[in-house]
Amino acid sequence: MALTASKLRENIYRLLDQAIETGKALEVERKGQIVKVVPPRFRSKLSRLVKRPCIKGDPEALVHIDWSGEWKP
Repeated sequence: MALTASKLRENIYRLLDQAIETGKALEVERKGQIVKVVPPRFRSKLSRLVKRPCIKGDPEALVHIDWSGEWKP
């Protein structure tokens, strides 16, 4: 159900906070048109991590690798 612009004006902060908390769009009717205020979808920072390859095996073995052939002055 869409709110009128007058109802939005009366309670704008409460309605905006409610939209943020619930994640539901706020619909406002103005001049026969519906305008939606849509809060962004919450994504945790951890969900945006990119999976990287990891070391398989014994990490101590990396310490004893001879890298002298790879080094160039």
